[in-house]
Amino acid sequence: MLCRRTARRGEALPMTRTTTPAPPAVEFADASKTYGEVRALTGLTVSIGPGETVALLGPNGAGKSTTLDLLLGLRNPDPGGSVRLFGGTPRKAVTDGRVGAMLQSGGLMEGVKVHELVALACDLHPRAHDVDRVLAGAGISDIADRLVDKLSGGQEQRVRFALATAGANDLIVLDEPTTGMDVSSRQAFWASMRAEAARGRTVLFATHYLEEADEVADRVLVLHRGRLLADGSAAEIKARAGVRRISFALPDLTSATVGTLRGLPGVTEATASGTTVRLRSADADATVHALYGLGLYPRGLEVTGLGLEQAFLTLTQQAETRDAEDARDGKDAREAREAAA
Repeated sequence: MLCRRTARRGEALPMTRTTTPAPPAVEFADASKTYGEVRALTGLTVSIGPGETVALLGPNGAGKSTTLDLLLGLRNPDPGGSVRLFGGTPRKAVTDGRVGAMLQSGGLMEGVKVHELVALACDLHPRAHDVDRVLAGAGISDIADRLVDKLSGGQEQRVRFALATAGANDLIVLDEPTTGMDVSSRQAFWASMRAEAARGRTVLFATHYLEEADEVADRVLVLHRGRLLADGSAAEIKARAGVRRISFALPDLTSATVGTLRGLPGVTEATASGTTVRLRSADADATVHALYGLGLYPRGLEVTGLGLEQAFLTLTQQAETRDAEDARDGKDAREAREAAA
């Protein structure tokens, strides 16, 4: 839309153009998905901006695969919810060549060479890259003449990555991308992904390697039983877990002392090995204060935050506990109503 402010007499004003903000790269709005009586996803609402690198975490059955299926237009959300990519439908974004996907399942075409398969993907892409550039970016130039059905698991994953980046996609979706890769291949893979993100691509990946999410992702989404449990940076997810690690050494450590330490304020777990004690505490300040109150003199006291993996486990365990309590309360309420009737 062109706009002009009111001019004073004799004054010429330049034309200015108002711009409409770009829509989110990915937008779920109250998206749910049921399969018969099974609710795989419940009310997912999340927005991902262009250029973000986002990790999708969750235990098996959390809803990660369903989320990716809805994102890629392989399935539709239940009535009342929606999924949009770049302001349009997932199917349109895929058809326009704006989305590249690397899925964990699905076989590769057999009886063809790696170069031939990647070249086919480039030929079919609306905004194709040069095939040699794609091979080099995926780190598979050295196996370009090898038959696809003669590859190792890690090599197959790198070929899948090449197919997902055969053109100038605005969104790259990866499902367990480094499964089967050795350490050097994983490092090379993420170097390639960082390069894609630096070009402004949006990257969404699901992984069981939580150290990858910690190192690579700008943002982490944690799913549990089909619901969004946490959304934030890796540092924010760790802080949300609300638990810190306390470690120290105690001379003449006994099992009775360890039992006493388990009863300190905030302590959720206490273990010992030799003279070394490791505690987990939901209130590290209160724990340390009480520790000295026992008259103990810990050596080499350290208080640190949890790693992302431990924070993830803590959050999901807390959610499991809440679900169990809710189920128990619901059962008690039903029994009370039945007794009253």
